[in-house]
Amino acid sequence: MASPSTKCSSGSSEGDSVVVTDQRKRKRMESNRESARRSRMRRQKHLDDLNSQAAQLRKENNQILTGINVTTQHFLNVEAENSVLRAQMTELSHRLDSLNEILNYICCTTANGVPDSEGFDMGFGFDHGFNNVDPFSPAYASHPLVAAPAEAMLQY
Repeated sequence: MASPSTKCSSGSSEGDSVVVTDQRKRKRMESNRESARRSRMRRQKHLDDLNSQAAQLRKENNQILTGINVTTQHFLNVEAENSVLRAQMTELSHRLDSLNEILNYICCTTANGVPDSEGFDMGFGFDHGFNNVDPFSPAYASHPLVAAPAEAMLQY
C-alpha cells in the first residue's frame, strides 16, 4: 500500500480539504464552547445581580416596615394623649359652667335685694389687700370665668 505521502496529487488535495474541514469543525466547536461559556457567565452575572437587588429590596422593605411601626406607635400614643386631654377639657368645661352658674346665682340674688356680699363671708377670704374689692359685686358679674389653656393646667 501506498503511504499518505506518496498519494497522487488528486488524493492529496482531497486529504487537504478533509483536514481543512476538520480544522473548521474544531474551530467552530471551540468558538461554540467559548460562546456557551460567555453565555453561562452572563446568565450567572444576571442571576447574581437579581439576587443582590432582591436582598436590597428586602432590606428597604424592612426599613419601611420599621418606620411604619414606629409612626403607628407614635400615632397611637398621640391619640391616647389627645383622648386624655379631651376628657380633661370636658371636665374643666363642666367645672367652668358650674362656677359661672354659681356666680350668676350670687350676682342675681344681690341685684334683687337679697342679701348681698357685705357681711357675707363664704370663706374664700377675698380681702387680701385689694382695697376691699368685692368679687361678687355686679361689676364683676359681666366678666365670666375663662378656662386657662391646657398647657398651663398641666404645668402643676
